[in-house]
Amino acid sequence: MKMAVNGACGAMGRRVIAAAVAAEDCELVCALEREGHPSLGTDAGAMAGTGELGVALTSEWCGEPDVLVDFSAPQSTMQRAGQCAERRVALVVGTTGLTKEQTERIEQKVAPHVPVLLAPNMSLGVNLLFRLVEWVAGALPEGYDVEIVEAHHRRKKDSPSGTALELGRRACRGLGRDAQALTARAHGMVGERTREEIAIHAVRGGDIVGEHTVIFAGSGERLELTHRAGSRALFASGALQAARFVHGRPAGLYSMQDVIA
Repeated sequence: MKMAVNGACGAMGRRVIAAAVAAEDCELVCALEREGHPSLGTDAGAMAGTGELGVALTSEWCGEPDVLVDFSAPQSTMQRAGQCAERRVALVVGTTGLTKEQTERIEQKVAPHVPVLLAPNMSLGVNLLFRLVEWVAGALPEGYDVEIVEAHHRRKKDSPSGTALELGRRACRGLGRDAQALTARAHGMVGERTREEIAIHAVRGGDIVGEHTVIFAGSGERLELTHRAGSRALFASGALQAARFVHGRPAGLYSMQDVIA
């Protein structure tokens, strides 16, 4: 499988490159960064700490990849997604902060032409957590409040995380509620917590890779479902599994739930 990585110099891009180099069935043929990036022209393997690969960082496509793995920024992801549709290159998107409109554009303009896997989180454990949260929300009797707490490193730009939002949507689905029930609690006299509300709380600090806890709080008991990521290598491994999944698939929109099915 010939692979390209967009956002190659980012924290996740470097780890995806390292994971691809270590995998026997993957070959990195293209490492993409934005035009004007100061590292353009340097060797992608040396940049990722795996030794020189003979693949230079570039802003232009090269190497005829089968799959593009994208951990960049929303604007860059949208640009590369359109190029994937034109070039018939399968696409795996792990970029966070995509708007609803951007996600719909990928679904409507890109997925009809190539296989696209969109995932707010590439961890297999988190994707099992999505299922558990939906099941627990539907299984518990009425009267349980649902709250979500997520924690990430201080450099994370979007809040709440895409994973936390998906956990909230899963809880809403299990409870039979509209996703409008999701809120971010503000400071001050915000009033009592309503029965319909599902609040998401974001913590930012240090080098926290990613922690997500869903709390089901009832009268006299509390159930908590938690996932803690110890290393970004976890997400890189999941991204490679996602790339293997979409490689050779029919055009369409997929998720990590399809990977672990």
